[in-house]
Amino acid sequence: MQHSQTPDGVDHGPLRRFAAIATSLIALIATSIVAAPATASEATLSCALPRTDVHHSEGLNSWNGTYARPLHSLDAVMIFLSFPDARPRTAPRRLATDYFPATSRFFTTASYGKFRLRPHVRREWVKMPRTSAAYGIQRDWDAAGRTAYLDDAVAAADAQVDFGRYDVVYLVADPEAPGVDPDATKVVNLDRPLTADGAPLHRFVTVFESNPPDHNVLAHETGHVFDLPDLYHRPADGMGDWDTYVGDWDLMGSQFGMAPEPFAWHKWKLGWLGDRQVDCVPATGSTVRTLRPLAAPMTAGSGQPPRLLVARTGESGAIAVEARTAAGNDRGLCREGVLVYRVDGATSSGEGPVRVLDGHPGTSACWGASVHPPLADAPLGVGESLDAGSGVRVAVTGRTAAGDWSVRVTRR
Repeated sequence: MQHSQTPDGVDHGPLRRFAAIATSLIALIATSIVAAPATASEATLSCALPRTDVHHSEGLNSWNGTYARPLHSLDAVMIFLSFPDARPRTAPRRLATDYFPATSRFFTTASYGKFRLRPHVRREWVKMPRTSAAYGIQRDWDAAGRTAYLDDAVAAADAQVDFGRYDVVYLVADPEAPGVDPDATKVVNLDRPLTADGAPLHRFVTVFESNPPDHNVLAHETGHVFDLPDLYHRPADGMGDWDTYVGDWDLMGSQFGMAPEPFAWHKWKLGWLGDRQVDCVPATGSTVRTLRPLAAPMTAGSGQPPRLLVARTGESGAIAVEARTAAGNDRGLCREGVLVYRVDGATSSGEGPVRVLDGHPGTSACWGASVHPPLADAPLGVGESLDAGSGVRVAVTGRTAAGDWSVRVTRR
């Protein structure tokens, strides 16, 4: 059975795996568009970019209804697949500890407790009917092999798993099987879903990680399930710098980044930040705003400073401003301060829909730990400013005793 497929995958082959030890690199790829209806979204402010037809559009005035929205709780099933050509050496329960509770904890922290990912780990190996080598598992996996793998996996697991109970499906291959290639880890989106237990299965996270797996790989892949794009830059020959667009900032750029907290823009898109936590900058003049750090706990009540400032620059473009501090998921970041980046809702996943602006273009930081040292010190400190383009200038004028940042945005 053939299906039109959109793979969103982690690309970490031998050369990149070696580079990750030194510079912590990641790459991901998306190759086609999944059409979907729009549903209502909370993002109603004038600076909310419209969602477009590009894959994983950064537009957020409407929600792509074919993707699960991470609000409240979602149930995920983790199924472990074995093959006739290998005997598993590690129990599924042990392998699962490499992914949970860390992945659930990441999303609970990032969402301020608004979202809970509930894992349901299958403790028995599910036996695939063909050898691991038979599927041709590899980085740029052909559609026929991937389709056969998905069909066989769902058929083999169907007697043990009630797919209708789950919002997310993780298919984890035996890491010791000879045909399993860790470069092939992907989210596969199906235009025409598989059906099991009366439930349409639109997307799967196919995990082919070595043991132990790469850091934060499952959280990144789960981000694709929620319609978040790849923020990497993939060189044509695969040999250059993959992290020039966003560096360490946001998990969807690098699973090895020092500051994996999702951008405030992504939190707004997912509903973790509402319109009350976003401030649209006027089209002209100069305005000073107090900006609460992105990782600060969310408290009840109104009157809190915003966590995201947005200067709309066109039909599909905006400049976003947020404060990043060493707390929560960002506790290991290199440099605190006010981060400025450009967002384009008409740029596809993997093509640079978000680009961090370097507040210190003449310097780098955290060599040996940062995935891209030139952007590790991108945030602005007090007394610093940058020209963000499109007639927008951002300056940090102070910091309050409570830890909030004072930011002046000037437009001409």
